Amino acid sequence: MSLALRALFSRRTSEPSVITVAFDGQIYLVQLRRNRLARRYTLRIHSARREVVLTLPPRGSLKQAREFAEKHGAWMAARLQRLPQPLPFVDDAVLPLRGIEHRIAHRPHARGTVWIEAGSDGAQLLCVAGAAPHVTRRVRDYLKREAKRDLEAASKRAAAALGVSVKRVSIRDQSSRWGSCSTTGVLSYSWRLILAPPYVLDYLAAHEAAHLVEMNHSRAFWRQVERICPDFKRAKAWLDAHGADLHRYGMQ
Repeated sequence: MSLALRALFSRRTSEPSVITVAFDGQIYLVQLRRNRLARRYTLRIHSARREVVLTLPPRGSLKQAREFAEKHGAWMAARLQRLPQPLPFVDDAVLPLRGIEHRIAHRPHARGTVWIEAGSDGAQLLCVAGAAPHVTRRVRDYLKREAKRDLEAASKRAAAALGVSVKRVSIRDQSSRWGSCSTTGVLSYSWRLILAPPYVLDYLAAHEAAHLVEMNHSRAFWRQVERICPDFKRAKAWLDAHGADLHRYGMQ
């Protein structure tokens, strides 16, 4: 970055990171981001965090940014309204565990933490012990543990089929990607994959393990994926259709 641009950015350290836009009786928060490579003002919706993000060019002004956001108030409102509604982890909420619906059943006087049992009507219950304020955290912790167990097993199977080894499997709440592979052999995944059908989780494990052979998305890479996961196109189609919906689970 040039000295002129450094000075330009330093002069703006006190500018707000969020502005508000009023439209049709509602107030919308807009996150401000400066990008030294941007050539114009742009708006996007971060669906996982349900945020509106406005990117400013280096010499863009706060006044112009506000005018740009207000001009696109209808667009923001329409896009946000189309997002799936949040579904917090509370008593009686329904979530898909390995693609199968489970209803959260709070058992405040029971011993233990989280377990699965069949309800009297045959429905699958995700039972949670303890006080009500702990339900959300206990469900999330349980899902992360299950995701780590399934993804570690699937990653090891995929790596063995490719003749490579995995150094470590990490579970995160990634919003921009479902998985990643480092050059050191560490595979990282979103814990939300435990909410998808098993064949989708297996595909992501195959995808990231294949990066241990081909650190790119070349034809050679996809040949490796198809060799150990012939049904990968079905999994990709499922993620395209339903992946964004997984981010609503556990949101308040």
